Amino acid sequence: MSLHRPSSVAAAALIAALAASPAAFAQEPQTGGTLRILATGEPDHMDPTSAGMVNTNNYMRAVSRQLITYMASNDPAVALVPVGDLATEVPQPTDDGLTYTFTLREGAMWDAPSGARQITAEDFERGAKRLCNPLLGSPMQTYFTALIDGMAAFCDGFAGVEPTVEAMRAYIEGNDIPGIETPDDLTVVFHLTERAGDFVYMLSLVNAAPAPVEVLDYLPDSPEYRANYISSGPYTIGEYVPDTVIRLVRNPAWNPESDPVRAAHVDEIEITMGLQADAIMQQLQSGDADLAYDINIPPAILAGLIATGDENLMTISAGNTNFIFINTVSDNNGGALRDLRVRQALQYAVDRAAIVQQWGGPMVAQPVHGIFGLGVLGYHDFDLYPGEDDHGDPERARALLAEAGYPDGITLIMPYRNKDLEVATAQTIQASMARAGITLELVPVTAADYYSKFMTNEANTRDGVWDIAPVGWTPDWVGGAARSVFQPQFTFDGTHQTYNYTDYNNDAANDLAAQAINATTPEETARLWALVDETVMADAPVIPLIANKNPRYHGAAVQNYQVYAIGVEGDWTNIWLDR
Repeated sequence: MSLHRPSSVAAAALIAALAASPAAFAQEPQTGGTLRILATGEPDHMDPTSAGMVNTNNYMRAVSRQLITYMASNDPAVALVPVGDLATEVPQPTDDGLTYTFTLREGAMWDAPSGARQITAEDFERGAKRLCNPLLGSPMQTYFTALIDGMAAFCDGFAGVEPTVEAMRAYIEGNDIPGIETPDDLTVVFHLTERAGDFVYMLSLVNAAPAPVEVLDYLPDSPEYRANYISSGPYTIGEYVPDTVIRLVRNPAWNPESDPVRAAHVDEIEITMGLQADAIMQQLQSGDADLAYDINIPPAILAGLIATGDENLMTISAGNTNFIFINTVSDNNGGALRDLRVRQALQYAVDRAAIVQQWGGPMVAQPVHGIFGLGVLGYHDFDLYPGEDDHGDPERARALLAEAGYPDGITLIMPYRNKDLEVATAQTIQASMARAGITLELVPVTAADYYSKFMTNEANTRDGVWDIAPVGWTPDWVGGAARSVFQPQFTFDGTHQTYNYTDYNNDAANDLAAQAINATTPEETARLWALVDETVMADAPVIPLIANKNPRYHGAAVQNYQVYAIGVEGDWTNIWLDR
């Protein structure tokens, strides 16, 4: 396997500073203090197996480790390159690309109840097994079941197990995954069913974390699991009050000599939850807080920061996009959304340029017309449903609706996250759709519940609780990340995936993706993924809106703000404080 550095275009798209701050880097690192982080809600999951949200990656960086990770850096040539975390190095595959052998770092320890204990190869096999538990599986499961020999069969068997502690423990301890070998405590070997140039990137996912044997005593991510959390990172849970506060304290078992990427300068990390975006920004600007966890900077505040050249503002783009998923499963309106012409009408109806302005202008967002975002190998500028200056074509939309049998328009249900900028975005979408005779009934859903309880509830999709829904996606890893956009959202092999809400599938796109995954040059990889994008968009299963250039703001006390690319934020574990 060869690991390609990003092209200059992709690299430039990843990290762009709006202002260079000489105060952002103190001469010498300082140890101590509490990093104060403000949030609207809590991490989607605190069990690495099930974590799915981008901002949760930043939390997991502090309390969990994987075989592979990324250095924190504002240099894209560094930030996008996988490096060893619990593995001593990134190995080259053998057996014609089908076998990967990892050596673990000695001295990397669990904070186990009985005392510090070496993290072993067996812990990685246990972690892989937990990915497909029948109670709360992983949104990233299919990456691994599609590649690791025998894992799909293991997961199929697990699906029929009663979701109790006892039954799940018995299945995990009584069954093996043939494609994962543990010849000794410090060696783990993966056997793949096909070559995959991006397998190493997959192992940087927080879901690929090892699992200590003690976790089998609790239901995945249950209150009991959280109360007895066993950390492999530099911090562990010191206090947790749901929806109120998470206080991370130093993990006494963490050995800095075993960790090449986390310096752990601060003594504690305190996440205060339940706040609104305006209040969070006010505290960041006043110096009463250090980082935001899960907000978009309100446009009015962002405009002021840009106008004044605030040195604590920067943008980070990691391929993430915002788009609208179309529900082709329900029978609402006589199954209208199963008609390609109706879905095409929605494409023409939306005013992307208005949404860009809503988000703060071209410095922080730009229109997109496909499934891939900026910096993803395969992103290219194309538009199958063009409108003048990205304002849409409402007349073309009306004509398509009439052709499909809806000359008087159509009424659709659209939920949205009832949170800061997304409220105004929903209203902008509603207004643009109205130009084409499409009436949207807006349904607010709390930010904490939108994905975890509303969108991922299959019954809501099947029963027509929603017709179209604004969602977002950030590639699950960085580098050659197109598979992590396409596979979990736009493929279906008979097993429902968490974020492919409608079980969308296109065999031609799947064939092109298989070729792209095994392509040997960046140019050929990009060409094939571009064809995947166009093939999917010909079906119009989603309405692409914007590619994000995420603005991030930090308090004045924050020093050494270096980007953790997979979390699209400054790395908590490498920041130090000057106050």
